[in-house]
Amino acid sequence: MLNQNLHVKNDPAENFRKDVLEGLKSNPKRLSSKYFYDKKGDRLFQEIMAMPEYYLTKCELDIFKNKTAELAQLIIPENEPFDLIELGVGDAMKSTFLLQYLVEKEMDFTYMPIDISGNILSILKDKLSTQLPALQIIGLEGEYFEMLQKAASLSSRKKVILFLGSNIGNMSLEEAEDFCFNLNKNLSSGDVVLMGFDLKKNPQLILDAYNDKAGVTAAFNLNLLSRINRELNGNFKLDQFQHYETYDPESGACKSYLVSRMNQNVQIANENFVFEENELIDMEISQKFSAEKIRELGMKSGFKAIGEIKDSKKWFVDTAWQVK
Repeated sequence: MLNQNLHVKNDPAENFRKDVLEGLKSNPKRLSSKYFYDKKGDRLFQEIMAMPEYYLTKCELDIFKNKTAELAQLIIPENEPFDLIELGVGDAMKSTFLLQYLVEKEMDFTYMPIDISGNILSILKDKLSTQLPALQIIGLEGEYFEMLQKAASLSSRKKVILFLGSNIGNMSLEEAEDFCFNLNKNLSSGDVVLMGFDLKKNPQLILDAYNDKAGVTAAFNLNLLSRINRELNGNFKLDQFQHYETYDPESGACKSYLVSRMNQNVQIANENFVFEENELIDMEISQKFSAEKIRELGMKSGFKAIGEIKDSKKWFVDTAWQVK
């Protein structure tokens, strides 16, 4: 039996330093949204998910809470042991409904949540150990593909991958194609992926979800500057940057920026960065998809579509792909 308390990690601190410095040396400057999730960032995102404007979590929760058996039938291999691997697990609020269903059905599986936030994995392990004491869990702290390779080295069982919350939308379309292609190459024939996609809809609904009047999303973005100050000896002055959100309904790209309010210099890890007034830091993209674009993405990546489940409003879809 696999060790329930096993926790595997790489060196996230060095990856953070390297990615921040490279991103701020690029033109335009950019920071990766995957680093939003330190302890405060985790808490702020919980607040975002609870906001009335933020429909995404509610839509996918509708699927996992009310269509659990249908989900399991779609993605889980019959009478075969498997590993359920969740990429970018967060608090596992949605997937916990599926985990509970599988435990109750006495399915032979191990849950392997992957996240770059050790804090989230520790909290999740404590929570699930209490809620589902029979669950076998191995936390994998690090980058997705490195940890997928680690999971393959720990177990040769069939893999079922969860990539929820429209996390695929946090990439440009070109990056999403590369990601899905590499995901396919890191899996074996017969493995299954369940991927969440936020569908195109009324543009104002989308913009409001990322530009709330209470300013929680702005605080979430600005918190990454605080993290850089704390962990990389930076000296960002948060009040000298402004959150700005835009949505293009034709391309489906919803983008977050931080705008420098003035000419300024920022020191990070003994390096100097010059910001001009009104200069942008590209913080996050939240891509919205058409059904045609989802089909195209799966085909280009070498997957076979095996089904999909939408929420009751048909604003969000979880699509199941299988490795050929």
